[in-house]
Amino acid sequence: MLPLPERIRTLAATAPVARLSLDGAPCPARGGVDGRGRPVLLVHPGEELHGLRGDAVVSAHLTVTRRLGAEDHPRGIIEVQGWAEPVPEPEARDAAVAVAAYEADEALFEALERHGHPDAPRLLRVDVGQVAYLTGQESGVLDADEYLDAVPDPLAETAERVLAHVNEAHREQLAAGVSRQLGEEAREVWLWELDRLGVTVRVDGGLVRFTWPSPAHSHACLETALRTLVCGC
Repeated sequence: MLPLPERIRTLAATAPVARLSLDGAPCPARGGVDGRGRPVLLVHPGEELHGLRGDAVVSAHLTVTRRLGAEDHPRGIIEVQGWAEPVPEPEARDAAVAVAAYEADEALFEALERHGHPDAPRLLRVDVGQVAYLTGQESGVLDADEYLDAVPDPLAETAERVLAHVNEAHREQLAAGVSRQLGEEAREVWLWELDRLGVTVRVDGGLVRFTWPSPAHSHACLETALRTLVCGC
């Protein structure tokens, strides 16, 4: 498996903000995660978080799912705890793009065009204090440095694209390849996670991990490694 901080950063990079709390009380949640792993939030005028000018203690809950057929299955829950702070104007566009990936709200344009105006929508981000996680059988807490110093798997974007394609179009070949590897028939088979170190496969409701003989260092290497599993070549 990927080193734990890297795995949590990789999961967070693909997650929307599902829930948000301010000093323990729920707030409207609209947001994504920026390039450094910090949740970024769109806050409308009139909402409690909009009017706060000092550091506000917030918890942003990120929910990571995997779509298998017509159903979404939970992969992990990540809670980023810290302090809400305004996004500086030079970084506002990137923050808006991160939010827009999950929340296509026209208020994002106003937040950029009227950045800093007291009655305009605000872009805030979470200054990370610590990160709690629950994924599979693993749970725990990362401190801010562990989380922020980690880098998401550089092949994650390719991995998600390839994984989705195989699950959509090549599940019969996948089941045959996994059956060969296990030495027994695997009936319901889905790719669950794919990264430079290996692949996790959901087999008849359980998870099985296959590790590559050597780490994949490029998109082509990753695709070749997976093809070896699927095709048995």
